[in-house]
Amino acid sequence: MIGLSTYAFFWQHHAAPLGMPEAEAPLTLSQMLDRTHALGVEVFQICDYLPLLGYSAAELSLLKEQADDQGVTLELGTRGIGAEHLATYLSLADALGASVVRSMLNTADHKPTLTEAQSLLDATLSRYADAGVSLALETYEQVSTTDLVSLVETIGHDSLGICLDPANSVAALENPTDVIDRTAPYVKNIHVKDFQFTRRGGWVGFTLEGAPLGTGLLDYDHMIATVKPDERGINQIIEHWLPWGDSFEATVQLENQWNTHNIDYLRSKES
Repeated sequence: MIGLSTYAFFWQHHAAPLGMPEAEAPLTLSQMLDRTHALGVEVFQICDYLPLLGYSAAELSLLKEQADDQGVTLELGTRGIGAEHLATYLSLADALGASVVRSMLNTADHKPTLTEAQSLLDATLSRYADAGVSLALETYEQVSTTDLVSLVETIGHDSLGICLDPANSVAALENPTDVIDRTAPYVKNIHVKDFQFTRRGGWVGFTLEGAPLGTGLLDYDHMIATVKPDERGINQIIEHWLPWGDSFEATVQLENQWNTHNIDYLRSKES
């Protein structure tokens, strides 16, 4: 199924960068869920959204009720694999009816070795399995794809897999096609965003930034042919690397245009 992430509304729910105008009324989760429903997609991933940790049981119940009423499936995303942290997100997943939690090995203050990561995950995965929740570790530049795949293979647990985002690993000089091919058997979630290199001012170096789907360097057709998400029940979650524009209004307008374009692009690829 096609879904949107909180990252698809990044500028609309975040404070603007230092020195730039901020949204007068940042989007709430409920409003982002309304937008997702209005755009006709079936999944909304609440990813790296720290305010969720402060939601009361009643607020979580209302959010799940809204999603259920709108026919939208919820997923979660966080960072870190500490036992208490993953237990917290398993509790949130239970409250929201989410069957996927995306995470990353590292946080700002915890960077486990692969051996430490294995020990932490071994201690947690049985509870995820009992709850029917999958933990998907995202591909990104801080951990090589080879190491990430090796960790998943070594643990060998059905509830552990990979959240595939080929764009992230470019910063570690990994070829996106190689990332797709290495991770394909273990993918449980896909973050879909296109990307491109643009020349910086003065032609000194490049900037790696987002692009509308189908206009950048992501080989989407190869990714789908290799991973086969429809056959395997893997959701495709739309994200953006949308640079800040000339103003808040211009940036939000483009963000909304990218959402519409990217949904249409994915739908055009459906068989």
